[in-house]
Amino acid sequence: MRIGELAEQAGTSTRALRYYEQHGLIAARRTTNGYREYDESDLRLVREIRSLLEIGFNLEDTRPFVECLRSGRASGAECPGSIEVLGRKLADLDGCIARLQAVRGVVERELAQATAEEEPA
Repeated sequence: MRIGELAEQAGTSTRALRYYEQHGLIAARRTTNGYREYDESDLRLVREIRSLLEIGFNLEDTRPFVECLRSGRASGAECPGSIEVLGRKLADLDGCIARLQAVRGVVERELAQATAEEEPA
């Protein structure tokens, strides 16, 4: 399939596909007239990249998942590199959640204090 078809099937743009190619995440084969050609395995890689980007991973974080799929694994999350990235992301999320909970506590106390001051005695 050509780049436009791949973009349509993967739900992305041709510009994004060229960007992924530039960063070595996908590799197009070239026809004799220079058009990029892709196959179903490329579609699978792009879908993996897109799904990871959508949940907050950066482009470089997707590399171990892509390499894992290229190695023939059923899931991009089955390889040691992917597991390491998942663990790091989980730790980052836990830190964000902890910070948000602390901020929520401050806001909750401020709100309670503000509404208590408004109540007539």
